[in-house]
This record gives sequence, C-alpha cells and structure tokens, in this order.
Amino acid sequence: MNLNIARWGNSLALRIPADYARRAGIKKGSKVEVRLTTDGGIAIRSARWNRRVFAQELARARGAMPMGTSVMDEVRRGARC
Repeated sequence: MNLNIARWGNSLALRIPADYARRAGIKKGSKVEVRLTTDGGIAIRSARWNRRVFAQELARARGAMPMGTSVMDEVRRGARC
C-alpha cells in the first residue's frame, strides 16, 4: 500500500489506515516504536504487544496453511536410501 506524507507543523505526518491500526493494536494516543531499517525503510510497531491481536493473526495464518504430509517423513526416507 502506498501512502502520502503530509506536513504537520515542522514535522511530517503519515495517516495509518484504520484496518492497519486495528490489526497492529494501535489507536489514538497509543505509543509506537519507530526505527530505521538497514535498507533505509521505516518500521513502525505498537510499543505494547497485544497478545489477543497476535493470536487472531496466527489463527488466520494457520487457517490459510492446511496441514499436509510431513516433510520430515520424506527427509527421513531419503536419508535411509
């Protein structure tokens, strides 16, 4: 998603879409951590980790990846040959 940067006094501002803010567990007045990444990017995350939101995201991710045949069984069979 591409977002536009706006001027806010002498600083710059970024509007975070409501869905992203909800999924990140942030709202008006929340504290966030901001850091520069090694590739020149900016990473923003909630300063307070929200276990409930994380569990919901994990459950959605698990649902998208159904369990199949164990890869380890294939590896073990290959090691026996």
